[in-house]
Amino acid sequence: MAPAARARTALASRLTPRDRAILDALHTHRVLTTHHIAALFYSGHTRRTRTRLATLHDLGAVERFRPHRTSGSAPVHWVLAPAGARALAEYRGIDIAELGYRPDRALAIAHSSRLAHTTGILDVMTVFTTAARSSPGAAVETWWGEVRCAREWGRHARPDAYTRIHTGTARIDLFIEYDTGTEPLERVAAKLPGYAALAAATAITTPVAVITRGHQREAHLAEVLTAATTDRVPVWLSTADRITGPGPAAPVWRRAAAPSRHSWDALAA
Repeated sequence: MAPAARARTALASRLTPRDRAILDALHTHRVLTTHHIAALFYSGHTRRTRTRLATLHDLGAVERFRPHRTSGSAPVHWVLAPAGARALAEYRGIDIAELGYRPDRALAIAHSSRLAHTTGILDVMTVFTTAARSSPGAAVETWWGEVRCAREWGRHARPDAYTRIHTGTARIDLFIEYDTGTEPLERVAAKLPGYAALAAATAITTPVAVITRGHQREAHLAEVLTAATTDRVPVWLSTADRITGPGPAAPVWRRAAAPSRHSWDALAA
């Protein structure tokens, strides 16, 4: 047996169902940090996560990088490696070309100027998922990233993510805009007419959640969005530290025109 074939056989014999779920998530989201994988697949157990990811790296299933930061240390970021993509395609019974995996594209995200934005959105996905798991009857039923959103609604709006959440008492459909603070406030507000046009075209009203990186930015956005918001587009605001601290199910959401905070059940209204 050729060395490449032996390596593929060895990988197939070592992969667990959880490993395949991790590979699938890496293919879907392009990149995940150790923290994301620990929260989503190991109930927050970081040591177990690191140990298993190191094994998957040794098997050639995943690749890793650590982006440069001017201060502090960035977490390890993980992407799908070619051997992992082949294993995932074979498990699905499709050719790797059908999987849509390209090694150059998988690793290119390490150099992307949008990496912080991408991982910020994945932070939101992770805290939504873990919050739902801790609430009886709750679940994140759907999560689509920006590529899928652009394919579905790009004619009118291009949200960073779309999610459907069952909170246990209500079902919420939500568009998410993750604001890193680099865009002018007016540019963020200029996205709302697109959401209004989408609501008019589909006859479906879907709230928009704008999640900012700071409290002052949220306050300034609230002023601008109050003037821009239409009755057809409910807009809610929160900050990244609020949804990762108290959590998205807690009273951390406010309307642009009102400072009072509400739990995520209010987003269903």
